Amino acid sequence: MNTNIAVIGAGAWGTAIAKAIAEKGHETLIWSHNADTTDEINHQRRNSRYLPDVELPAKLHATSDISAAADGREYLILALPSLFLMDGVKQMLNATSIREGESAIAVITKGFLPTPKGPRLILETLEDYLPGFYRNSLVYIAGPSHAEEVSRGKITGLIAASENPKNSFRFRDLIKSNRLLVFSSFDVRGVQVAAAVKNVIAIAFGMLDALKTSGEASAQPLASGAGNTASGVSALPCGLGALFGDGTESLLLAAGLNEIQTLGFAMGATYPETFTSISGVGDLDVTCRSVFGRNRRFGQDIIEKNILAPYRNLDDLLTRIAEIGYLPEGVAAAKYVKILAEKHKLKMPIAFGVYRIINREISPIDFLHSFLDELA
Repeated sequence: MNTNIAVIGAGAWGTAIAKAIAEKGHETLIWSHNADTTDEINHQRRNSRYLPDVELPAKLHATSDISAAADGREYLILALPSLFLMDGVKQMLNATSIREGESAIAVITKGFLPTPKGPRLILETLEDYLPGFYRNSLVYIAGPSHAEEVSRGKITGLIAASENPKNSFRFRDLIKSNRLLVFSSFDVRGVQVAAAVKNVIAIAFGMLDALKTSGEASAQPLASGAGNTASGVSALPCGLGALFGDGTESLLLAAGLNEIQTLGFAMGATYPETFTSISGVGDLDVTCRSVFGRNRRFGQDIIEKNILAPYRNLDDLLTRIAEIGYLPEGVAAAKYVKILAEKHKLKMPIAFGVYRIINREISPIDFLHSFLDELA
């Protein structure tokens, strides 16, 4: 098997991208840390854990050896969740093709990464670990997309952003098809910020959606524990959902987009169009409104299932995130957005509110009251 393309990470999004590439006739290798997933992809043409009922092409192969997956590839696409991305990258550093800068590398992970310098954008963090060949040459791919739709051939648009135009075009041409449209951008920072912060806004949207759709919305007060809950937190009153409509959701989306753009420019975004294009408003809209959105689902679960009750604070939730049963990237992003906004002295009430809710400082209804009072 002569495979020049590898996707590192066999979650839903990594598998969907690998499938799209393999369907164009390219022999494609995907790495999974789970041997059962590897075996299922190779022998049953399925990844039932992440994309049930999706048949995978014969040109897509799998391995559980990350070194073998990374070495000798012309194209590498990193698809690990942000919480595990750096562990995977560090395991790949000994690959000869990476040491010599022969592999073009793209990232489809969303979020920020923790470093001794504080939270940073993904590509600039990777540049500190990868050989110097990769400085200003990595590609970041994002856009309004869901693996469940891409894997089923639904028409979708993506952005391939890089400070190296040649590499942006290379990955664009590798991935694009008549159903998967890929556009180039040179605003690497703006696209990364938009992809990360929209997950935080989607958590807020999920909470609002749960309140809006439940005519008799109610929830338990935050449980006390180790002094981590705010005093005087009230339960969500019955009938609250009657206050919210489609216009309320649009209000949240517009205000959320403003916060994304505010942080984006503070962190070096270069084009206003980034935030009015598919990488900005497009990605935000689909993440908030789609039934496939994990962050929207998490926001709904905060209201409908009191999902935060077992956790003392946000950090406790992050250490036990596997208990949730799915991975809402916006949880970690909320922590890092708060730190970055404070660093740049920015006003981001929605992102701050989501952080405080997940950190068990305030209840959703307390946040809503304070947010509306601030707008009034």
